[in-house]
Amino acid sequence: MSTVTTKDGVEIFYKDWGPKSAQPIMFHHGWPLSSDDWDAQMLFFLDKGYRVVAHDRRGHGRSTQVGDGHDMDHYAADAAAVVEHLDLRNTVHVGHSTGGGEATHYVARHGQPQGRVAKLVIIGAVPPIMVKSDANPGGLPIEVFDGLRRQLADNRAQFYHDLPAGPFYSFNRPGAKVLEPVINNWWRQGMIGGAKAHYDGIKAFSETDFTEDLKIITVPTLVMHGDDDQIVPIADSALLSSKLLQNATLKVYEKFPHGMCTTHADIINPDILAFIKG
Repeated sequence: MSTVTTKDGVEIFYKDWGPKSAQPIMFHHGWPLSSDDWDAQMLFFLDKGYRVVAHDRRGHGRSTQVGDGHDMDHYAADAAAVVEHLDLRNTVHVGHSTGGGEATHYVARHGQPQGRVAKLVIIGAVPPIMVKSDANPGGLPIEVFDGLRRQLADNRAQFYHDLPAGPFYSFNRPGAKVLEPVINNWWRQGMIGGAKAHYDGIKAFSETDFTEDLKIITVPTLVMHGDDDQIVPIADSALLSSKLLQNATLKVYEKFPHGMCTTHADIINPDILAFIKG
């Protein structure tokens, strides 16, 4: 397996496909999944001639199931370790959900200062901040995230079936076509990762404030979000992020779910491609 070892000794697994001379696209996956969640995008962009790279976040997938460092600072630094190891330049970073936060933090704190980033795409992403507070009255109450932690601790296997079977892909909507193999693949990816990383990751994706990151990002950024996203509600995420970014394009998808990169890859992929080429 291809891995890079971080400064604190964590082995980060990554995939690196396509011509080394081609423009790189690096993908940042959502919680609690792995780089496998980008299969439909990586194969699509590989076929278009791009170099595609994706890694498993620490504690997720095939990366080390370390007990600490499950926060956005470490996530961004780990992504930077992969980028620098492969010496990726003029890179497009694409992040989904928690990975959208990771990609945002990486671009603001590492990639943009180093001059390595061409563009950013965030899809169903958690920024600016998910949890409700006086400063963020439209957020979700902390009790929502406490509930996620409780379900994970009580029966992770059941929780990792119920989430994709229900709100993640909007399979709980009337008339929805439920795709059992998609649910099974979500469960597979989740169960490969470490429970401690996933438990701590809930705090990372829900309580990290990305406001200052968004404000300092100058590269062209595409903000994509489904208006039926039941995991990261659009009103307190994409609609706010697109206003904080200096060079944002907001694209809202009617009735698309949180997991739209899988369920609607035939629409999402060409839209990302058009943005990259634009």
